[in-house]
Amino acid sequence: MRYQQLGSSDLRVSTVCLGCMGFGDAHDVQHSWTIGEEESRAALRFAL
Repeated sequence: MRYQQLGSSDLRVSTVCLGCMGFGDAHDVQHSWTIGEEESRAALRFAL
């Protein structure tokens, strides 16, 4: 895993990440563009 300095802080973060903001139930959250559990699990399996 490669790491990089986060801005001018003393934090080091991995250069690979997976944003999960779109995972969830579109009927229970405020964003209509979220994907359901089955699609979320598929995306996580693909990323791993």
